[in-house]
Amino acid sequence: QVQLVESGGGLVQAGGSLRLSCAASGRTFRDYAMGWFRQAPGKERELLAAINWNGGSTYHADSVKGRFTVSRDNAFNTVYLLLNSLKVEDTAVYYCASTNRYELEYAVSEYYYWGQGTQVTVSS
Repeated sequence: QVQLVESGGGLVQAGGSLRLSCAASGRTFRDYAMGWFRQAPGKERELLAAINWNGGSTYHADSVKGRFTVSRDNAFNTVYLLLNSLKVEDTAVYYCASTNRYELEYAVSEYYYWGQGTQVTVSS
């Protein structure tokens, strides 16, 4: 059974930073691309960043490019999202998710396993 567990969310002031972690278990982590999403109240779930199986290819949405960075450590079965220069509008629940493929996927429907989410709240 695949499990994804996010951590690292919290309350931070605008301009601050957080590092989110997502620990995976239940299958061979290094075989699959991963993604980070967020969902704010009343809004659709949004893909923020994706990373392929070995970290050699990454994607960042325009809304977070230059501020957020995705990475992974296959030795620790963990994917990370570093959030810098946080803005109030970054407030949301952040989710990690796993595909069934090696390479980057951009559609929500291509992500089959999801964590429970971690809340990020940015205050002004």
